[in-house]
Amino acid sequence: MTIAGVRSLACARALRLLPLGEPARRVASRLNPAVESLVPPAAAIIPVPNPWSTSMAIGTDSVVVFHYTLKDEDGTVLEHSDPGEPLAYLHGHGHIIPGLEKELSGRSSGDALTVTVQPAEGYGEYDDSLVQRVPRRALRGISDIHPGLRLQAQTEQGPRAVTVAQVVGDMVTLDGNHPLAGKQLQFEVRIENVRPATEAELEHGHVHGPGGHHAH
Repeated sequence: MTIAGVRSLACARALRLLPLGEPARRVASRLNPAVESLVPPAAAIIPVPNPWSTSMAIGTDSVVVFHYTLKDEDGTVLEHSDPGEPLAYLHGHGHIIPGLEKELSGRSSGDALTVTVQPAEGYGEYDDSLVQRVPRRALRGISDIHPGLRLQAQTEQGPRAVTVAQVVGDMVTLDGNHPLAGKQLQFEVRIENVRPATEAELEHGHVHGPGGHHAH
């Protein structure tokens, strides 16, 4: 990994159309015989799917809303969703790590599960070639350089997020691995809702509304 430059990173309710059933047709015809001809026979009524239904199984193009707690292999909590603020994602589009997405396939609203994800299906194996020592002067414009600081480096492969791993004298060690690379992860998941994605969500490639993107 060759670094060319670095900068600091700052870390309606849906309408559902209900078909007019046979009892309603009989009442309507008694009130006004002319209504009978305006009401289609039951066989001609096509129910309109409700995109906010919660009974479907998770599959490609599903919008999945879930709460999670992420732990490392020692059981230390690394991250979790906040109460009342579940995460929403578009299933089958690579928005979450492969190992978790695979285990959520076929699940439904209300399911709770624990998923263990190996590095290869998580954030990848640790790659020593992504670690590089650079002189402090290469980080010009950044005054407070300390371990754990997240930066964006310009590399031969394009922009890459890096972490300051060590500072010794005038030399700074930058690590281009994801902070969770090489780690076995455990997710405790509770699925809150599953629905089909809207046409707009599929076109834009992400979820709209709570837990997703609110605006463009």
